[in-house]
Amino acid sequence: MYILYEVADKVATITLNRPEAANAQNPALLDELDAAWTRAAEDDDVAVILLRAEGKHFSAGHDLKSGVPAPEKITLEYIYRYEARRYLEYSLRWRNVPKPSIAAVQGRCISGGLLLCWPCDLIIAAEDALFSDPVVMMGIGGVEYHGHTWELGPRKAKEILFTGRPVTADEAEKVGMVNKVVPRDQLDAESRALATQIAGQPSFGLRQAKRAVNQTLDTQGFYAAIQSVFDIHQTGHGNALSVSGFPVLVRLDEMKARMQ
Repeated sequence: MYILYEVADKVATITLNRPEAANAQNPALLDELDAAWTRAAEDDDVAVILLRAEGKHFSAGHDLKSGVPAPEKITLEYIYRYEARRYLEYSLRWRNVPKPSIAAVQGRCISGGLLLCWPCDLIIAAEDALFSDPVVMMGIGGVEYHGHTWELGPRKAKEILFTGRPVTADEAEKVGMVNKVVPRDQLDAESRALATQIAGQPSFGLRQAKRAVNQTLDTQGFYAAIQSVFDIHQTGHGNALSVSGFPVLVRLDEMKARMQ
């Protein structure tokens, strides 16, 4: 079981439970996670959704060693369909769940990890949290749910993409990507206290407040941009396939070695 789920005091807590792999996302984890979000969305006893992770790191991103077919079976169509469902569709669905959601992030949050926390309405980060998307070194312009510009602003977004360097929790708070930074040993308590506080508000008022903000972002072009940049992401895969026959130009192990 890659996902743990519990409800208490009107708060559904969804926990990433693959700490031995730094909560890297294989297909089963993502499918279980989507099911947990759906369960919380449909439960009238749940007012707030809290997403957290076991272990040292929130998520090391996509597990490129799991669920990838033999090289001769990899086509751009296969990649597009797989990523459209498990990356783009899932993240957008979580973003639009009409209940407030909070992500509690510690340690590394790399590439695909952003697809888990960015759809949440609020983010509480531990002091040791580091957010990064170093996929330019893999020949790709950014992770599939391209919230970078909205979360960080255009120049900071370009900087972290061009360099691959991580954004610290303090930096993320300064640009508004993170709501609050707390000591690591207080992350669970602080995020749960915030979830409980919000759960005490009228549910319809919360739903309408979330819809108002999300609709404003969509009117500004968020949804259209996310969709169009997903297609730009796929050109990176297409180029890699034409050059090396693999969806990325640099293997995952090499990317991790460069990040040490």
